[in-house]
Amino acid sequence: MSSSAYEDVADHLSRVLKGADAGAWADLDGHVRGVIRWSDHAPAPGAWLSATPGRRPTDLELALALCGPDGRTREAALPYVTHTPALLPLLVIRCADWAGPVRERARELLRAELPGLSPEALAAVAAVVLREARRLRGEPAYDLLTARLSEAPEADVLSLCAAEDRAVRRLAHRVTVDRALLSPARLAVIAATDPDVVVQDLCADAAIAAAGDSVDETVLAPLLGSRTGRVRAAGVTALRRTGRAAEAEPFLYDRSALVRACARWTLRQTGTDPLPLYRAACTAGDRTPDFAAVGLGECGDRATDAPALWALIAHERPRVRAGAVTGLRLLDAVRLQRLAPLLDDSSPRVVREAAKALAPWADHFPADALSLVRDDAPDDAPADAGADVVAEAPTRAPGRVTAPEPRPWTLRVLRLVQWGNRSRSAST
Repeated sequence: MSSSAYEDVADHLSRVLKGADAGAWADLDGHVRGVIRWSDHAPAPGAWLSATPGRRPTDLELALALCGPDGRTREAALPYVTHTPALLPLLVIRCADWAGPVRERARELLRAELPGLSPEALAAVAAVVLREARRLRGEPAYDLLTARLSEAPEADVLSLCAAEDRAVRRLAHRVTVDRALLSPARLAVIAATDPDVVVQDLCADAAIAAAGDSVDETVLAPLLGSRTGRVRAAGVTALRRTGRAAEAEPFLYDRSALVRACARWTLRQTGTDPLPLYRAACTAGDRTPDFAAVGLGECGDRATDAPALWALIAHERPRVRAGAVTGLRLLDAVRLQRLAPLLDDSSPRVVREAAKALAPWADHFPADALSLVRDDAPDDAPADAGADVVAEAPTRAPGRVTAPEPRPWTLRVLRLVQWGNRSRSAST
């Protein structure tokens, strides 16, 4: 092998050993094989196997032999991996080798090595196993890993729950749940704090299932107080099992649509109709919750509830105004002339919801108005940022009502909504 190619492989291996992701090992495997095939072979990979019997190869020599194109060399080099833990991920890759003898020997060695690995080495090997499991012939290594984790010491499994690789963390949490290694309270805390939605769902469901009918505050408090809607929804649903369904009422006004839906279901299971609660909340004046109007739109009646929502579009709090617009859209009660002035609202949140609600009437705005969009006007600029004065635009056709001409920054929002609607229509 030429010196330049040798240095290239050495540099690649050095980068991988410094902590690259699991996919870097498969890249190294392919890179070494390509270099060996297209470069001068002097000396050939694996020459050290016969040159000095019993000599421990360097990391680079061993990597070259394990990744080389000759199957007999790869098989002969495999036993040396057991003395070089840093290269164990290459042993995992050889478990899916295209040569049968190499695969079988690699799997035997992996089965023998897994029980003695440190938590750090186990995490590195597990990351490569999970990635290689997607490949042809990659399942046996996955089976060996899961079999090991099913009987590994509790500390080893729990250490994997904090691994850097996301797939490893997910597998470790599944094993933890299957083996009941954590209390319901601890599972609830993980569900409320972990950033991975898969882990959140897994631990939230497991916490409730493990607690059974005796779900207490140690489980409910973390779930209901989570910043993630999916986790709060699990907690709200669990309220019914504890006989505390009435405590779901505040969650009728949650910012998450999923949580609101679960709160309505929980209340209905005990005979409480959430609709009167929404109606009362929407007529509470200053005490109206921010998302009460949205909830009313989700389960209300257009003829009965639209007037209350129209009254809320003048509310002093932007979130309530925006929620009222959303509720009107959900009830199919939007009226162009009444809602168009909100395109010039002082709150970008309200403007976005108004633009979304008015998208079906976008052609009622003057065709040349889109040319007023300025690139230097940010989407979240205040309503008085534009220099143009709102004026009545002429009607485009007899009998058609034309809305007041919005300002440039609101027109940008409207155009983006139009584009999104056209894209969704085209995809369906």
